[in-house]
Amino acid sequence: MYPVTLKGRAVILREFRSDDAAPSLALVGDERVTRWLSFDSRDLEAATAMIEGAVARAKTEPRNEYYLAVTLPGDQLIGFARLGLDGVKAAKLGYAIRADQWGHGYAIDAARTLTDFGFRELGLHRISAAIGPDNQASVAVVNRLGMQYEGRIRHHVFTNGEWRDSLLFSILENEYRALLRG
Repeated sequence: MYPVTLKGRAVILREFRSDDAAPSLALVGDERVTRWLSFDSRDLEAATAMIEGAVARAKTEPRNEYYLAVTLPGDQLIGFARLGLDGVKAAKLGYAIRADQWGHGYAIDAARTLTDFGFRELGLHRISAAIGPDNQASVAVVNRLGMQYEGRIRHHVFTNGEWRDSLLFSILENEYRALLRG
């Protein structure tokens, strides 16, 4: 499925474009943001390669990743959200918002919009998220999505010069549907 544009309550998720590389530095070049992600801060060259890779992967068939820009109306890039298809009818959810945009509900809006897309449009059965143990804001997002804590993955990612554990959360399609009804 390409191209994808998803409208949330406050944000719009759209395919990345080549001209998103420079604005993406406000996320991937900011250590306040990347300290919570699975990769270190990036410079413009690395950010450009990341965006070009996302653009290319979006057009592959079958598509195994929905890595989308999170924008405000007016197309201001404020983050990204990703569903990486993994296993049978399963995906891993990830998201990040620019530090100067934290606290406005954009992460939950983007995560909810992409989760809804995963269950409704992609027919997924399970969506999971792996979060650094100290990232309480992200834990709050997945809790608001209705995800359940499954356990701790020890030394899951190597970032900022050291191994970091992750907390694993997930939600199943029937649980998500029950939340919508309820």
